[in-house]
Amino acid sequence: MPPEPHRLQLATPDGATLAAELFLPDGTGPHPGVLVLHESFGLNDDIRRIAGRFAEAGYAALAPDLYSHGTRIVCLSRVMVDMVSGKQAREIADIHAAREALAARADVDAERIAVAGFCQGGGFALVAGAQPGFSAAAVNYGMVPSDRSQLDGICPVVASYGARDKIAGRKMAEQLEQHLVALGAPHDIKTYDNVGHSFFSQVDGWQGWLARVPTPMRVGYDEQAAEDGWRRMLAFFEEHVR
Repeated sequence: MPPEPHRLQLATPDGATLAAELFLPDGTGPHPGVLVLHESFGLNDDIRRIAGRFAEAGYAALAPDLYSHGTRIVCLSRVMVDMVSGKQAREIADIHAAREALAARADVDAERIAVAGFCQGGGFALVAGAQPGFSAAAVNYGMVPSDRSQLDGICPVVASYGARDKIAGRKMAEQLEQHLVALGAPHDIKTYDNVGHSFFSQVDGWQGWLARVPTPMRVGYDEQAAEDGWRRMLAFFEEHVR
């Protein structure tokens, strides 16, 4: 069974707080850590499942709720606008505040922390990984900045995209590959044929219904691609984080 989460309130640079859930592996540690950044659906049961799976693999997994910095609906709207406009300073500051909280724990090794993001969180993970503090970044169908300088100093990156995704698919993967080659950053990027966006995600209820609505992103879970993506993520973290 996946571990039960510890619910936390984290301090942010501007004096506010950020809700987060921590999933701890067995043993006393110090454990390697991973920050798990949610999709546009927010910190839901699927992100808890993913964070729990990292914990089962031996990582202290912290999942911050990026929509909890202030009134939820206002915060959600702000994060969406920031993501589209590329003005992500507040979100990146919140992510690094969460990283610092994870690193400060006695049961976590501050020198061995990764960041893993999905969809919206994948784009944030990529930009956050260009600042000091992360040993590796997992970018799952995340947007890639066109300005390569935003990724100066990037940590090693493992990334996964779906070929049927017409928004954040093969072209995004190719752009990321070009950036990382030019920057000399270790990387493993793979585009999966026959799958679209959010192929790691297993959601139900209204979120599952919304995910099935036909869009150019061809959203949908795919077990084969997801399991191969997990294998690659954990192998990459084994090399660069553990």
